[in-house]
Parts: sequence; structure tokens; C-alpha cells
Amino acid sequence: MLKITLKDGSTMDVENGKLIIEVAKELSPSLAKKCVVAKLNDKLVDLKTPLNEDCKLELVTFSDKEAFEVINHSCAHLMAQAVSRLYPGTRMGVGPAIEEGFYYDFSLPTPITNDDLPKIEAEMKKIVKENIAINHYMLSKADAKKKFASDKFKCELIDTINDDYVGIYEQNDYADVCRGPHVMSTGLIKNFKLLSSAGAYWRGDSKNEMLTRIYGTCWATAEELEEFLKVLEERKARDHRKLGKELGIFMFDDLVGRGLPMWLPNGFIVRRKLQDYIMDKEYDLGYKHVMTPCLGNVELYKTSGHWAHYKDDMFPKMDVDEESYVLRPMNCPHHMVMYKSTLHSYRELPLRIAEIAADFRFEASGALTGIERTRAFYQNDSHIFCMPSQIGSVFKEVTKLILDVYNDFGFKNYKFRLSLRDPNDVEKYFGNDELWERSESELRQVLNELGVDYYEAIGEAAFYGPKLDVQVRSAIGHDVTLSTIQLDYQLPERFELEYIDEKGQKARPVVIHRAILGSMDRFVAFLIEETKGVFPVWLAPVQAKIIPVNLEFHKEYSDKLAQVFKRNKIRFEADYRDEKLGYKIREAQMKKIPYQLVIGDNEVKNNTVTYRKYGEQQQTTVTIDEFVALIKKHNEELN
Repeated sequence: MLKITLKDGSTMDVENGKLIIEVAKELSPSLAKKCVVAKLNDKLVDLKTPLNEDCKLELVTFSDKEAFEVINHSCAHLMAQAVSRLYPGTRMGVGPAIEEGFYYDFSLPTPITNDDLPKIEAEMKKIVKENIAINHYMLSKADAKKKFASDKFKCELIDTINDDYVGIYEQNDYADVCRGPHVMSTGLIKNFKLLSSAGAYWRGDSKNEMLTRIYGTCWATAEELEEFLKVLEERKARDHRKLGKELGIFMFDDLVGRGLPMWLPNGFIVRRKLQDYIMDKEYDLGYKHVMTPCLGNVELYKTSGHWAHYKDDMFPKMDVDEESYVLRPMNCPHHMVMYKSTLHSYRELPLRIAEIAADFRFEASGALTGIERTRAFYQNDSHIFCMPSQIGSVFKEVTKLILDVYNDFGFKNYKFRLSLRDPNDVEKYFGNDELWERSESELRQVLNELGVDYYEAIGEAAFYGPKLDVQVRSAIGHDVTLSTIQLDYQLPERFELEYIDEKGQKARPVVIHRAILGSMDRFVAFLIEETKGVFPVWLAPVQAKIIPVNLEFHKEYSDKLAQVFKRNKIRFEADYRDEKLGYKIREAQMKKIPYQLVIGDNEVKNNTVTYRKYGEQQQTTVTIDEFVALIKKHNEELN
């Protein structure tokens, strides 16, 4: 007999070799029906797993968080079985569970699109009704390769497995290489939805074959699935690619080049206001703004070390006049040269150099995502040159600036990640132990003093120093790094940077890289999705829309309003088109313009404006001066 310790601390004796599902039925038949898998000594296993030693046992039901990954991985296999039935000759890639569902990669004999997904779903539902038992067994690698001899992808996967034996999961006419665990039968995974199809390279390598990836999601209950699909619809409505086009923020064109955004008039206004906002904050904190070229000599990047470590992510070099140039992927080398051009005293430090700089990185085409991930972008970048003794105070100053900016924009769903070196693998990090230990301790102390929510990531530091990244959860579910602070001991060495210390001796400064808004492009994408395109009035490209009821009688007064708005720097549009009034108002609403001003007889007679604020039905009539004061108050909200 074996002794099993249950989650509540109680124990029970069971026969050697008894299946976990049988134990579950003994404990409670109703509970057994809700079980998905089990935790055996804290490891997830199938319910058909036999018990053969004393152990801890915890049953995992559909309501437990661990179940989500299992049912989604099982649903990936369910989909693969349906695809293999519908498209004979399909070769199977991999089908993992992901954060909100699953996907599976296929090499199909005939191309499919999103229009084919309902047909696959229908076949999946048939397999669910068949309630096919899902069985697990082991094969030697040689036997497994024989079993999957017709599928080169499975054979490649088998070759990567270090063990002598390979786990196989089988459900009637479908089998897959997998370590599991899975649910007991296909009848247990009913609440699923296929979401989209896309191209994906085998094993993520662009040199490999392009496969068809189908995404889906599976939930414990129909209600949870329905709720998640509503969330997806809301995300579609917030997608910055959709809203950016509708609101005239940016555009792309293949003739210009993939991943190269063009900012339209409305988008340029947003960019300009954001740039003024962050540069004003920096100026108040003593930053010196500069401008450097977006090209650099290859020798510059060899000196910085980027050419050796980052060359594959850069655009190819251009050979001109016996020199080689490259589009810069980052700005730090330029700023190092700028610092080195003059002699510096310790009294000048910390020296803060800042720039809104154009950078270029050759992102893989499959990674390009609107303006969130592009090949040409602008960074709100800065490099702070300081003495080692100033690291803590500078780090605190920058962290407070990040918190200040996030408070201005109302960001709440974010976390700080403190990336530290691995103390068991110090060889791969630059610098000396004492400097690392002191700086890591100072950064941790600053975060504790500020009371911010952070977590530590051992081994995630850059090779040149520890860093702090701010991970923000976007409104459509993306984890985005907006802000970053990085300590750098290496670039000052590579560029032989110096300052004269208190004793009149030459000393080496520390460089702190920091980006507050990060990529301006990514920040705008995040902001569009966060606000659903309803920018705060101070940032809105068009703050007021003048809509005369009748052009013959009300245009002259509308022109007068336009002149007043120009003098007071209110961003406006006047709609003089020969369209119906209702159409003009609806269009202004669709463009999410903060204030719509309908100009009729009463406004002309009383020298007033009647406005309706976006998202509200109420109309308010005020004098022209009162309206101007209202917009000016909005414009001063962050001052």
C-alpha cells in the first residue's frame, strides 16, 4: 500500500499502481467529473497516471488556473486532428498553449484562410461528440521516427529530444509527439473558438519553410468563452492600426517600404505635443537637448561594440567615398563622442544629454506591428554621465520622472522589473564585483524608498550593467516596455571617457541610459489603444469642430470664430461642406473630436457658441471668451 498526502493535509492509503482518476472517484464522484489533471509532487500529470510511490497529490479542476493551459494544449491537438481529417497529407509543426489560448502550425497541401476556420471548427465539434479517449505512451526515439516517418517536422522535433524515449499522445486516428499532460478525452473540451490564421516560419527561423499558424482559444465554460470573445471585440475596436487609419494619425505604403510609418497631419500634431511635453519636463530637470545625425561611420559602432553584437539587427552598411556608413540603431555612440569632445569637471556631473532621435532597426517582417514595432522610429532618449557616487540619486531622479509621466497620463497597469546579473555566472558581465554589488544595492534601495511595485529578474541584466524596465499592459493585452533605465560601465571604457575628480585626477564616469516615453511611435500606439483614440483635449489633433447650420446665414460668424481660435492657438476645423447637419455631427463624433460647435441663428444673434463634448449628449451654450478660456484651461492641464 502507498500513502498519499492530499492538498488539505489528510492522508489515505491506496494500492500500488492505482490510477489517479480512480483515487479521485473514491474521494468524490462529482469532483472526479470536474478534474482535468493532477499535481503529483507538484508536477502536472494526466489523470490516468498510475501511483507507484508515496507522494503528495492535488486534483486540478476546470476552475483552477493550472487547468487553462492543459485544456488549451489539448484543444490544439483537437484542432490538429480535425485538420488532418479535412486536409489529408498535412504535416504537423508544433501546437503549444499560449497566454490566452493556443496555436498549431501546419504545412497544408492546399492553402487556407480565415474563411476556412468555421469548417475546421465544425469538424472539431464532431470529434468532441465522439468523446475519444486520449492515451499516453512512450516510444524509443527510433520507433517514434518510424511512426512519424512521413512528417519531417516531427522527425526534426524527435531529434532535439535529449531523452532516449519520446512521449506520444494518441486519440484514435491522430497521434502527436508531446510531453503532456492532457485531458482524458476529447469530450471534455467543448468551449473553443478558432480566431485567426497567419504565416509562421518553422521554428521561428526565416530560413525555414513558411507554415500556416491557426490561433484559437478554449475555456472551461461557455460563459467564460463568451466573455473572452467580448474582450477580443473590444480590443479590435481599440487596435491602434485600425484607429490610426480612421483618425488620420499615420499610414504605411509598400512603395515607401514595410515598417516605415508616415505621420499624417493629425499624427504629427500628436507627436509634436508629446515631444514638447517631455522636452519641457527634461529642460526643467536640467537636461541639455542635442541633435545628432541618424547615420554613423561603421568604425563608431566597432568602437562601441554594437557592430560585433548587434550587426544582424542593423540595416546593411553603405560604402561611400572609401568609408562605410550605417543607419544607426541607437544613439548612445553619438552621445559618447559628444561628451568626449570637451573636458569635464566633477562639478558638471551629472551631465544630462537628451535627444528625440531617429533610429533604424531591421526588424523581421513578421514582427512588424503597426507603429508599435517598426523599422524606423524615434526615441525619447537620454544619456546621463555621472560619478559612481551619484548612481543612486540619478536613478531616483529618473524613476520619479517616470512615475510623474505615468501619473500625468493616468497609467496604472504597469510593473517595474529590476534586472540583475547572475551571481553564479559573473564572467559574462562587464565590470568588477564591488561596483556591481554596490550599484544593484543602490537601485534596489531607491525602489524600496519610492515604494514602487517591482520584481527582480536574476540573470536579465545587460552585460554592461543592471537595468530597470517598466512593463506596461496595454488595453489590448500586449505587454509593452515603455520606459527603461540602464547602468553602463562599458561604453565609458570603450570611448575612454573621463572627468577631473575632486583631487584633480582623471576618473571614469558611469553612463545611465534612460528613455521615458521610450519609442515615441510605440508610445503613441499604446496611447491610442489606452484611450480608444479619445485623446485628452490638450493632445487632441483637432480640439474643436465648427459646424454651421446654414452656410448662407452662418458662415460669416463661423469665420469670425475661426479667427479668434487662430489667435488663441486653438486647434480647429470648420466644416463648410454641402452636407446635412446630422451627417457632419456624426462624422465629428466618429473622428472623436473633443468639442463640436453647432452654429445657428441663436449663436450669431447672441455672440455665443453651443458645444457638445465628445461622448456626451448635453449641449452647453457659452460666450466665445468662455469657450476660449475652457480650451486654454485644458491646454494648461499638465503645466
